[in-house]
Amino acid sequence: MLKQNLQQKLLQKLSPQQIQFIKLLQVPTVSLDTRIKEELEENPALEDISLTNLNEPEEQYPDRDPDDDFSNDNEGGEADEFNIDDYLQDDNLNDYGSRYDQNGDDEDDKKEMPIAIQSSFFENLQAQLDLLPLSDKDFMIGRQIIGSLDDDGYLRRPIMSLTDDLAFSQNVMAEDEEVEEMLKVIQTFDPPGVGARSLQECLLIQLRKKDVNDPIIKKAILVVEDYLDEFTRKHYDKLEKSLNMTSEELRGVVNEILKLNPKPGDSNEVNTKQLQVIPDFHITNNDGTLVLTLNSKNAPELKVSRSYQEMFQHYEKASQKDKKLKEAVQFVKQKLDSAKWFIDAIKQRQQTLLKTMNAIMLYQYDFFLTGDEKNLKPMILKDIADKIGMDISTVSRVANSKYVQTEHGTFLLKSFFSEAIQTESGEEVSNKEVKKILQEHIGKEDKRHPLADEKLTEILKENGYNIARRTVAKYREQMNIPVARLRKEL
Repeated sequence: MLKQNLQQKLLQKLSPQQIQFIKLLQVPTVSLDTRIKEELEENPALEDISLTNLNEPEEQYPDRDPDDDFSNDNEGGEADEFNIDDYLQDDNLNDYGSRYDQNGDDEDDKKEMPIAIQSSFFENLQAQLDLLPLSDKDFMIGRQIIGSLDDDGYLRRPIMSLTDDLAFSQNVMAEDEEVEEMLKVIQTFDPPGVGARSLQECLLIQLRKKDVNDPIIKKAILVVEDYLDEFTRKHYDKLEKSLNMTSEELRGVVNEILKLNPKPGDSNEVNTKQLQVIPDFHITNNDGTLVLTLNSKNAPELKVSRSYQEMFQHYEKASQKDKKLKEAVQFVKQKLDSAKWFIDAIKQRQQTLLKTMNAIMLYQYDFFLTGDEKNLKPMILKDIADKIGMDISTVSRVANSKYVQTEHGTFLLKSFFSEAIQTESGEEVSNKEVKKILQEHIGKEDKRHPLADEKLTEILKENGYNIARRTVAKYREQMNIPVARLRKEL
């Protein structure tokens, strides 16, 4: 049975402008320029003042006070949904960029870092294969093996699968023994260890390329062949007894094995772009007073296109407005709205970034003055959200991908947030302080007898931090410090 009824619902929806602002807010400075270029390409009604001013005379655009309402250029015109006043703005003055750091405006800063052109890992192997006097069949097998290697330089696929691939995709009928023989040829290539099917084989290939008459190399080969599990678990006492070696001899063997490369495929692959960090904020110490500035790359000089504004003016003056003209102006209005929203989102992004970072700086003032992690106060996202009157998710978007440059180094904002731990005296301290103490004691420990988690727990209790052993283990893992057994050295 069909029924009709009326009901009321309260729904909360994000407007397109809010979605655009959220997406822009989480974009770091290093990616903002790319995002702006994408918008400039997609929307012809949006222009970059720094580019347009090169070709346009300054006299065409009289200065206006950015805080005043825009002037009305079409008094007496027909009143309808389109109003050119909403899109006119000052073309020469960047009213939201002048208050920020201008250190990034030099020509040198706009130039990208040159990246050396070098052969990739697979191109390097293919070049070595090209130099060998091989038959066509062996060459095809070798090329198939190289193409089957993973990024670490290992051959993870079984020989039988390679034989099938050659038959079905290359129409090359090869025996498993032929592929095996060609694999041995590939394993002689540089970097040493390439083409291995396991870590053990990778290390053995590298060791056998050295002077095998050297007693240290001989013993290292023996350790990798028969005692790799004991070696990885650092059971040095067992190795000394099994191989009848002194601690000094074992130290030489261990050092020789540690020099080897467990991932030969990574040796040529260096992503320079990922190593680049552009700070979003700068904090300077001016005679004991901290000064916060926003990277000037966050304040692009954007404006609404003059030609699109003139299209609107032409519509206002037109005596007859037919359907085609209205459709054209509807398109122009859509692009103008999009440009205006984007400029507003950029402004709001800058204000939010500065407001959030200023609250963080004031909260952690002592740390930014001294650079000592022990001065970091316990701080969670809610603390900053309450101070600036914004949602926790907004603070999280700012903290997750933004960096600040100080006199003591460049830090990710997320690193300033930490939970509180209560000492025996009742004082609340940051868990960063506890991690710092743990790091200091582990750094000073006797590597022959490293400190176990139980011992570290006792040391923290002696310093007034009543923390459970499992919490110590959690902090140690967060700092990427292995357990005591794996920190052992000879």
